[in-house]
Amino acid sequence: MKRGRILAFFFITILIGVIIGFRTDEVTGNIPKGLDLQGGFEVLYDVKPANKGDVVDREALVSTVRALENRANVLGVSEPNIQIEGERIRVQLAGVEDQNKAREILSTEAKLTFRDVEDKEYLNGSDLVQGAAKQTFDPNSNEPVVSVKLKDQNKFKETTAEIFSKQPQGENQLIIWLDYQSGDKYKEERTKENPKYLSNPNVNEVLDTSDVIISGQFSIKEAQELANLLNAGSLPVQLDETYSTSVGAKFGEEALNTTVLAGIIGVSVIFVFMLFYYKLPGAVAVITLSAYIFLILQIFDWMNGVLTLPGIAALILGVGMAVDANIITYERIKEELKLGKSVRSAFKSGNRRSFMTILDANLTTMLAGGVLFFFGTSAVKGFATMLLVSITASFITAVFLSRILLSLLVESRWLDKKKSWFGVKKSQMLEIYETDKYTDAPTRFDKVDFLKYRNAFFAFSGITIAAGIVILLLFKLNLGIDFTSGTRVQISSDQPLTAEQVETDLKELNMEASEIVLAGNNNETAVARFAGVLDKEEIAELKTQITSRYGQEPGVSTVSPEVGKELARNALYGILIASVGIVLYVAVRFEWRMGVASIAALLYDAFFIIAIFSLTRLEVELTFIAAILTIVGYSINDTIVTFDRIRELYKKTKVRSVDDLKTIVNKSLQQTFTRSINTVLTVVFTTVALLIFGSEAIRNFSIALLIGLISGAYSSIFIAAQLWLIMKKREFLKKKDEQTKEIHSNQHPEV
Repeated sequence: MKRGRILAFFFITILIGVIIGFRTDEVTGNIPKGLDLQGGFEVLYDVKPANKGDVVDREALVSTVRALENRANVLGVSEPNIQIEGERIRVQLAGVEDQNKAREILSTEAKLTFRDVEDKEYLNGSDLVQGAAKQTFDPNSNEPVVSVKLKDQNKFKETTAEIFSKQPQGENQLIIWLDYQSGDKYKEERTKENPKYLSNPNVNEVLDTSDVIISGQFSIKEAQELANLLNAGSLPVQLDETYSTSVGAKFGEEALNTTVLAGIIGVSVIFVFMLFYYKLPGAVAVITLSAYIFLILQIFDWMNGVLTLPGIAALILGVGMAVDANIITYERIKEELKLGKSVRSAFKSGNRRSFMTILDANLTTMLAGGVLFFFGTSAVKGFATMLLVSITASFITAVFLSRILLSLLVESRWLDKKKSWFGVKKSQMLEIYETDKYTDAPTRFDKVDFLKYRNAFFAFSGITIAAGIVILLLFKLNLGIDFTSGTRVQISSDQPLTAEQVETDLKELNMEASEIVLAGNNNETAVARFAGVLDKEEIAELKTQITSRYGQEPGVSTVSPEVGKELARNALYGILIASVGIVLYVAVRFEWRMGVASIAALLYDAFFIIAIFSLTRLEVELTFIAAILTIVGYSINDTIVTFDRIRELYKKTKVRSVDDLKTIVNKSLQQTFTRSINTVLTVVFTTVALLIFGSEAIRNFSIALLIGLISGAYSSIFIAAQLWLIMKKREFLKKKDEQTKEIHSNQHPEV
């Protein structure tokens, strides 16, 4: 039996290694990368009626999506992500080589009309045979032309007959327009060097045919694009850009490589830490964390999820959070071993006592992730999706798989006399005759009085809040275009840049940036912000010129004022709903005082991050909100672990005085302090790795997380637990006062 369990442990471990080794490349190869990792762009369109009197209903939106998908196929995008959002349509095209042409093809209404010189319409796109347009060559001139086929041959015959009748006046031209707009006039356009219409052939005879040739001095590529556009179908609506972002292919590739490197470094440090601190259980954690990373990628593959830069960040952070479950369990097992229990007894007791704590902590983080997904835009949704998948995968691996593997070794009795393999020194373990003196295992922090300087910490918290308010009033937040509207251009170069150089190059394009910020280790990246929203023609020109000048395609993001206000509103709603939801959960699972104390700690964490960003003038973007909500979820984890221990000790203690309450809180903090420090450290490892080695695009996100992690650890210990003590003390004194009055009343009844 002993040998069988040990063999089973190694068999499962080897099987996990083999699956990971053989399947990882295939799984990662199957997961499509987002536009921020392979280049591409995203556009949010406001959908408006194309003609006066038209109605934009569900059918019109679905038809538009179908037309856009056809156009994406024309562009060679195999997996376009096109979604209806209310009365808007969001289009994400990753891997597009010519982004300028793609934007043009997407938004072109592609409404073909045949008119006379007075702009009277005779035929339109509805008269064409769908899918029959093709690029061919004029037999006379051998120039590229587009051939289309009409449904009704007689209708075309009547049209040419009427236009031919105007030959004596010299007005026998058939004008072929693409996207004719009210106010366009042929007689004005024909004098221009580049008229809006496609062609204006003379009708010198009545044509009895259904085949029509469109000529217009096209190149072969232009003729092919026009044919493809006509085959894709015209849009039944007008599309106006309200939000857009684009990433150059080279920048996306660099972002992927640097962030993956950061992940490898951060995860490696966690592995070394777990092995060093927890010995054999740490080795089991390394196995289960490896399985956790693979499982996340496999689930994402099954979901047909799109991997984004924030998504990779969530995966890396998820490793730090997943190890939290291992740490909670292992610390519990170590406590039981210190009390002199056998390895088997300590293992069972530690697992039983830690399960609900882990479940509560994960559920609260999932609540924050759910709010992020519901209120977030595409990039934030990618982060939220990965966060939710990470929590699910961590529960499967860090809780169940870890326990299965460790139980095989424990139940084999191989570890009965190897307690030190669990990271417990012999000097820390009580002898059997000593265990009666202790109900709880002694810790290295037993002599630390966490309540002694309670008032000093409250004063410090109050001072930081007051200072934060002053800072916000003086400096406000450096809001990015996500919340204020405008245009953001990210320019990358192989050589160091200067603000003066970038400013000069932009002025040559008649563009004046309101702010230019240099970034990167050698200032090889410049971020320029514009107060106005550039239109697609300006963006096209900017991309062409900057790519020619610096050798890399710039990333361009635009946000309209309407969308900016909406994003700000949704961000506020998200934080409020997540906070209220978490507080309600804590209140129901524990008690309302713990819920109130939790919200105070969470608000402190969020406000502390905001104040630091205000002081340092770091830009507040959408990923900043993701960082805030992540910290809200993570900070409550720490608070829940502390409250869970307070509740456990409270049930075991007969509270007779305020000193008993103080002892409960102090003991709880002493016993959970190691866990608090270790779990913060593991996430700090990954966050610092992201900060140092990760992409510039998530630099501010990483800074916000790092600040929040430190603040979260502080608030759980010195705000949440201490506030609960104050409220519980008042309740206790009130009850005691009522009992005293009742006793006095019984002893001296009124006559």
